[in-house]
Amino acid sequence: MKKAFKVLGYLVLGIIVLLAAALTYVKLALPNVGEAPQLTVQATPEKIARGEYLANHVTVCMDCHSKRDWTKFSGPVTPGTLGMGGDRFDETVGMPGVFYAKNVTPAGISRYSDGELFRLITTGVTKEGRAMFPLMPYPYYGKMDAEDVEAIIAYLRSIPSIKNDVPDSKPSFPMSFIINTIPQKATLAKRPDTTDILAYGGYLTNAAGCIECHTPVEQGRIIPEKSFGGGRSFLFPDGSELRSSNISPHKTGIGSWTEAMFVQRFKAYADSNYTPPAVKQGEFNSIMPWTMYAGMKESDLKAIYAYLKTVQPQEHVVEKFVPKSGR
Repeated sequence: MKKAFKVLGYLVLGIIVLLAAALTYVKLALPNVGEAPQLTVQATPEKIARGEYLANHVTVCMDCHSKRDWTKFSGPVTPGTLGMGGDRFDETVGMPGVFYAKNVTPAGISRYSDGELFRLITTGVTKEGRAMFPLMPYPYYGKMDAEDVEAIIAYLRSIPSIKNDVPDSKPSFPMSFIINTIPQKATLAKRPDTTDILAYGGYLTNAAGCIECHTPVEQGRIIPEKSFGGGRSFLFPDGSELRSSNISPHKTGIGSWTEAMFVQRFKAYADSNYTPPAVKQGEFNSIMPWTMYAGMKESDLKAIYAYLKTVQPQEHVVEKFVPKSGR
């Protein structure tokens, strides 16, 4: 019996040693995405304009990295806060820890070289080698064209500088370990020609991260076989719950939508007469930055529509909003 307990003790000790070694590796050796590239972005007017378009209307970087006014529908960006960061995402909205959107104006990114910013955007690894939580959808940005990423960098360097010191994010356990396993090396791809509408639409859909919000998740990861079927849950601090729409080509999604209907759904928010209505706490609101996506070119919206019509249809009727009282 003593021998059995002794063997069991050695087994338990061995497991503890292996676990400690694994955790040490994850904490100290990861993330491992390689060194930041040696890169100098040429900030031409054309490149800055392209970056402005992407950051505000496609990748919508300025969505999270500005102050949004949640007293109005869709939380439009508050004037004078573009890029200053500071918004907090914590357990009250379903996050595994406390995460802050960083200041991406020149005041916030001046310590970064262009190559370090490029690596940050495409892999989620900071200047110091820390892993970022993929609240910023860097896994999708890492599949973009290098020229588009450079354009975003050129644009960020050009916007008005705002001094705003933002706290460091603090993931909770076990995310404090898991987070280091998430960043992967970028798999950059050339932007397809606009004449190849399906490939180009797929490129834009990836850059906009549509699949991330419009797909249910399990243990924090999207469920691939339910891609674009909607229903992902987003919590508001007051306890109400928003669920993303089904944008697959099934009749419960956008299957019955025409191209014109799809485009107009976005462009309605670009109308000069449109004013975001006031929304009280607990009432239906949307985290979808409609007023930002509304600035997308009609041709780009048509390309996204064409691509979405080719994805796997998902039969899923989504109850879009559940107030706190109904949960």
